[in-house]
Formats: sequence, structure tokens, C-alpha cells
Amino acid sequence: MANLNRKGLVYANGVLAGEILEYRAGLIETFKFVYDHEYVKSGVPIGHRFPIEQLKYEFDILPPFFTNLLSEGWVKFHQSSKARLDRADEFGLLLANGAEIIGAISIIKVEVND
Repeated sequence: MANLNRKGLVYANGVLAGEILEYRAGLIETFKFVYDHEYVKSGVPIGHRFPIEQLKYEFDILPPFFTNLLSEGWVKFHQSSKARLDRADEFGLLLANGAEIIGAISIIKVEVND
């Protein structure tokens, strides 16, 4: 059974839009994006691949919508070193740097209690 490993709140233009969750079962990771019920009333999806008609989305990998928010090159190297994360840990990098992403979307890390 997969356990909730890490979590982030997703904001669109400063408004809580939902949460992104990482589950882990052994070496297997899965991801979920869940819209906030209040945000759905706005009628504005966070992205083309996330229409609000569906409240929950599940993935075997972190969706490109989120990975494309990450820095690249030497900036990614610097951010991973500063956060003491592996450069391949895209979800960790998203949580560590998501509050300062350029654009409409920001991600705020939330501590997960066992």
C-alpha cells in the first residue's frame, strides 16, 4: 500500500488551486493532483491538461506541467546543491523552490505527518 510521502499546495495567481501529492510504496512513486473545491468554482483550470471538470488526477510520473516549472542547467544544479537534493528528485526540487517560481503557479511545501 502506498503511503503519502510529500505534499505541496498549488497556488494559481495567489489563490489556492489544489494540492500535489507524492505517494511511495517501496521504490514505486505515484503522484496525484487534486483541485481545491472552492477553486473549482472559479472555472479556471491551472493548465490545459488539468480541466476542472475532473477533480483528481493520478500519474506514474510527475506530470510535465509541473516538471516544466523547474529551473534547468546551472540554476538547477545550484538549487539541488543548496537544498541537498539529488538533481533527479524533481518533486523535491519543486517543493524546495516552488514558492519562487516565475509565472502564475507557485507550490508551497507542506509537512506530512505519519
